[in-house]
This record gives sequence, C-alpha cells and structure tokens, in this order.
Amino acid sequence: MIPPLNPANSALLTDLYQLTMLQGYYDSGMEETAVFEFFVRKLRPGRGFLMAAGLEQALEFLEGLHFSSEELAWLASTGRFNNGFLAQLETLRFSGEVHAMPEGMVFFPNEPILRVTAPIAQAQLVETRLINLLHFQTLIASKAARMKLMAPDKLLVDFGLRRAHGAEAGLLAARASYLAGFSGSATVQAGMQFGIPLFGTMAHSFVQAHDGETLAFEHFAHAQPDNVVLLIDTYDTEAAAQKVVALAPQLASQGIRIKGVRIDSGNLAEHARQVRQILDAGGLRHVTIFASGDLDEYALRDMLASGAPVDGFGIGTRMDTSSDMPYLDCAYKLQEYAGKARRKRSEGKQTWPGRKQVYRSYGADGRMAADVVTVEGDVQPGEPLLRQVMRAGKRIAAATLAGSRIHAETNLAQLPEPLRRLQEPCDYPVQIAEALRRLAQQVDRESSNL
Repeated sequence: MIPPLNPANSALLTDLYQLTMLQGYYDSGMEETAVFEFFVRKLRPGRGFLMAAGLEQALEFLEGLHFSSEELAWLASTGRFNNGFLAQLETLRFSGEVHAMPEGMVFFPNEPILRVTAPIAQAQLVETRLINLLHFQTLIASKAARMKLMAPDKLLVDFGLRRAHGAEAGLLAARASYLAGFSGSATVQAGMQFGIPLFGTMAHSFVQAHDGETLAFEHFAHAQPDNVVLLIDTYDTEAAAQKVVALAPQLASQGIRIKGVRIDSGNLAEHARQVRQILDAGGLRHVTIFASGDLDEYALRDMLASGAPVDGFGIGTRMDTSSDMPYLDCAYKLQEYAGKARRKRSEGKQTWPGRKQVYRSYGADGRMAADVVTVEGDVQPGEPLLRQVMRAGKRIAAATLAGSRIHAETNLAQLPEPLRRLQEPCDYPVQIAEALRRLAQQVDRESSNL
C-alpha cells in the first residue's frame, strides 16, 4: 500500500472510535452543527499558568483535511464501514469556524483556548489530532516560559531534538520554545521551516578525534571563523580554558575572534566561575560562557541565584520531554449540538455547557487581575480572549511566529509576581459567570430524565 504523502496531515491520524462514531452519525442522519471546545481541567502541582501554543498547526490540519484515495481504499479493506459512508468521506472537508486564544496567551483551567463549530462529523473527526497538536506545543511552551522567567536576559537555546519523542515532537518543541521566548534552536529544520535562529557549537567527539585539544580548537575556529564557540569540558575544563587563552592571540592574528566557550558537565556554576577568572586574566573578557547539560528552570534559578557567570544555556531533554510534567489534563468536549447546549456530568469530569468566552481584567499596574468564563454574548468587563481565526474552513488571517512570540513576551510581562514562582504559586482567580451557571442548571434539568 502507498502511504500518505504527508502522514502528519493524514485524516487517519485519529482514533478508531472517531470513525465508528461518524458511521453512526451517518446511519442516523445526524448532520447538525456541533460545538466542541479544547480546555485544561486543572493544573499540575507547582504550575501557576499555561501558555497556549500549537494553533497554527491545528488550523493547517483543518484546512487540509481530506481522505486520500489510498486511505479510503484501506478503510474499505477493513470491512468496518459501509460504502455509503465511505463515499461521504471522499468529499469530507472542514467547512466550519474556529475561535481561539492567540498563541502565546497565558491561560488557566476551565478556559477554552479553542472552539470548533462545524457539522458534527467534521468537528468529531478532528478531535484526536487537535488535542495532539495543542497539547504538545502548549506543554512545551509552558515549560519554556518558566525558563524564560528564570533567565529573562540570557541566551536560551533548544538543544532537545535528539531525545525528543520523535521527529515531529523535536521540531515542534523548537517552535514552541521559541514562541515562548527562547533565543533559538539547534534543530536545523526548525530554521528552514519556521525561520527560527540556529545555534550550535561542537561535540566532544570532534575534540576526541584530534590528537590534541588545542589542535581541535584551531581546526574548528578555521572551519567556523564567524562562530567560534569551543567546547572545553572533554578532559579538564580549567586546563582547556587555559588553552583557549593561549590560542586566542594566534587566531586573532589571522582575523579570527573567539566568541565563546561551552561547558557541558560537572558543577556548571563552579566551573563557570573558574573559567571566567581564567578568561578575564587572559584578556578574553569578551568571550561568553555557555552552559548545557541536564538543565531546567530549577537549575537556571539556582545557578543564577548563586551568581554563576553564565551568559547562555542550552536546554534539551528536560524541556523537550517536559520531564517533570509530561502531560496536561486536557480535553476536547461537545458543548452544543443542533442549537442545544450539552453538558458532560461524569464524576470528576463535568463540563460547562455552551459556547463560551473568556474575559480578562488587569490591575492598575498592568498585571493580570482576574478572568471570567461565561457564555458567548454575555459581555463582561475586561478583554475578550477568544477571537475568530477561521471561517468557512479557511483561515481569516495567518498569524506569524514573530507576532506570537511578541504576544507571549507581553503576556509573561503581565503575569502577577506570585505566578512567577516555581514552587507554590498562587491560584489565579478564574470566575464562572452567573449566566454560565444558570445555563448549566438548565441543561441539568432538561437532561435529568434522559
């Protein structure tokens, strides 16, 4: 069988029950408009906020939604679906509307960050892939935003592709972290696909392949004369720093200026202090120190609080896997069908019904003060956060990654101080409006005898 040309956008990138439900809708003649919303139920311990990300990939998926002839032939071969239903899938395209919070927006539990309004078959089918895209990038952007808060003036570079959970995860982690405020990524395809600035140095293997550390440094400097950042911890960090000082005049005479050194092992803070002294004593005050190796927001906080003279950080595994919080308690739930509000009442997983809007108010200092979740049309004080981004299956206006990055920067600047803490952040006030509570009560009364 011929695989889809672009597996990441395949309509088969879904759960089987989406298709079996679509067969049920088709057989029952259910074609009315449905409204689904994506939201997070609750924050994990130690988290005070989340940052929305992944919208652009979600919209791209919706715009291109279709079943290829190969996919339809394979579905027919399974014997699970009748010919009439498969014929309908052949012409299925997303024709609905999407309202969403912009990427880079800080949000909180029970606040929808995306709303899909479309014929129920369309809105149902896309659930799995939309959750997949929004969940992952929101997870990574939220983690990266915490690191940005801990080191706001430092060079932060995504180093995580090699340990990411697959190629797409590594690529989208580069995007999400850049959106949240990182300086760039080591992932080359992220530069080509998203225009993200690329950063890179050298590996220990390059040093080991040479008969002498100084020779390795010299060869690399000539190979990359405009980006001479030397890895100095392969053997003895402080001794390598002395070699850098000794080599610098020779390279300078050839028009090559050493830009920085990287430390990747040991007590990074202490090594940085020793190396800084060596470089400064050798007249290399301009040479920066870049640290990498098992770093996260807690390590950044502790290193910088200790006064470690580090100018930049390479962040890999712990960010690209969101190691301390590898998933969000998120959902994409039906809130309305055929013009009637719907509500899930499962124990511990109740939803607020109907189409919703989120309003945010700010204090006199410009910081976020409180949010209100209400039904659409119930105007509240503050700024409405959900905006229409797709009409009749087409994007209204494509956002840019640069614009989303600015939005993220603005949102982080508006965070109240207690939400910036890594441990025991305060609970941000999110109120459920009276209009939404009344709607929930009405839905409960109407469904009590179902």
